[in-house]
Amino acid sequence: MSQKLSGLELTAATTKAMAAVADWVDDPESQPVPSRQKLADAVRRSAELLAQDAPGNAVELRVPPFVAVQCVAGPVHRRGNPPNVVQCSPLAWLRAAAGVESLTEMSERAGTEAVGGPMGKISVELSGTRASEVERHLPLFGRH
Repeated sequence: MSQKLSGLELTAATTKAMAAVADWVDDPESQPVPSRQKLADAVRRSAELLAQDAPGNAVELRVPPFVAVQCVAGPVHRRGNPPNVVQCSPLAWLRAAAGVESLTEMSERAGTEAVGGPMGKISVELSGTRASEVERHLPLFGRH
């Protein structure tokens, strides 16, 4: 698992991890799927950066099989299924984090055919009244 970072160290590590998968994120149909390790690093670091930039427990971001983080200020959820969830495939999350496409745009065309297997599928589910607030914090930084 990746080392726990914060502040500028996390931003730098996220930038590096996103750069390693940038070509595929921008054009998944013509680029090879990055290694599982590179994907995991980019997904985990970017989700951690979101949690740092939008601290709170009102929304849970899930990007299976790699990460789940709590973010966005608001009521704290303690038991059972959280009421506000954003669940994305790795490709969908990375495209949103990089500013290639919004979560809303991708959720409207959910179920698109996979490009390069399960990691290349565009899948976004927004549930709860506050789930869309995650988009206020995206892209995580300027286009790579």
